[in-house]
Amino acid sequence: MRYFIYLSYKGTNYHGWQLQANARSVQGEVNRALSVWLGEKIETTGAGRTDAGVHASYFTAHFDSERYETCNAQGTAYTVDKLNAILPNDICVLGIQPVDAAAHARFDAVQRTYKYYISTRKDPFNTEFAAFIPFVLDVSAMNDAAQALLEYTDFTSFAKLHGQSKTNHCRITEARWEAFDGGLVFTVSADRFLRNMVRAIVGTLIDVGRGKITCDGLRRIIAQKDRCAAGNSAPAKGLWLTDIQY
Repeated sequence: MRYFIYLSYKGTNYHGWQLQANARSVQGEVNRALSVWLGEKIETTGAGRTDAGVHASYFTAHFDSERYETCNAQGTAYTVDKLNAILPNDICVLGIQPVDAAAHARFDAVQRTYKYYISTRKDPFNTEFAAFIPFVLDVSAMNDAAQALLEYTDFTSFAKLHGQSKTNHCRITEARWEAFDGGLVFTVSADRFLRNMVRAIVGTLIDVGRGKITCDGLRRIIAQKDRCAAGNSAPAKGLWLTDIQY
């Protein structure tokens, strides 16, 4: 049978979600915990991949198991507690549920939401979860530029060079900046995201906030379809995957 597993994790100590041959990954830890608890080899399939250092407050994956129902005899809450006892402290299982045999954590997702956190003042207690940007930023200009993103579908200018995506087309449905005490948060939702796309967009929007790029300049960057035309990628530690819709 097939199951969806819901997770949250702190990405600081991992080389992203995806299994790596010579590096620690979130997927590797989850596979190990499930395999230990169920007594069979388990391989999960994630809703996508997060880069090294990126966090997720909500992430989904699916796995197939012949032994889950037997091992789950005392209920899902018990199984979740057991898996969390096996997993490192920076990965947490939120829940597990049976799904249709054809359900797919990646291909069935219709929308994903990321948040990017910026600290505008030095905070020694927030060094792993937000990027410290010591500049005065024009949030209004950043929001005008963010809204322009909704007009486009080809985001080659924000795609990782030499990536493996068959297409660089995405449909962004939400993009906005909000201020809070001591910082800013950027929320962006789309049907799919390219590798490094959100961090490249954030880095470019920070340049808008600093007055280095205008809103029209952002449009020209998108039209060029050239990653070298856009700004630097923002640090991974400020990025959070926060929602996946099916």
